[in-house]
Amino acid sequence: MTTETVAAAVVPDFGDAVTQDRKLAIICSKGNLDMAYPGLILANAALGEGVETHLFFTFWGFDMITKSRMNDLKFTMLGNTATHLPQGLGGLPGVTAMATKQMKKQIHDVGVPEVPEFLAQIVDSGGHLWACRMSADMMHLDEADLYEGVEAIISAADFIEKTDGAQLLFI
Repeated sequence: MTTETVAAAVVPDFGDAVTQDRKLAIICSKGNLDMAYPGLILANAALGEGVETHLFFTFWGFDMITKSRMNDLKFTMLGNTATHLPQGLGGLPGVTAMATKQMKKQIHDVGVPEVPEFLAQIVDSGGHLWACRMSADMMHLDEADLYEGVEAIISAADFIEKTDGAQLLFI
């Protein structure tokens, strides 16, 4: 019979200053319904823990903050193997609309707000929303086209400067 010695887990003590000085930067690069929520949920959780939180919307993530699109994000099964359904179904007429409706119902049923309300909740909790200058230029959009909680359209370099020392998540 062998005896194994298992060392106790080492849990570092960062003290109280850690929460006060923490910063989270989330880059939201996807505008489909199922990819909009991870960044919003993580931002909301971080704000609830007192973490300074910045979201940067770029490329298709811009749809999340564009007034004309933010209420109409879609969920498609096409190319999404996580649906565990035959991929060919995703290309049939009406399937994206049906899948979007079902996902919105599931999100609502667990008490999660829709994207515009979630953005408002994040802003009201002290979160910062930034729009990517290059994406705005590519899509021919300006601040008037964006959700009113967006603080400014800034360059990637500006975002890096604003979030110096932050934990970074790319979604």
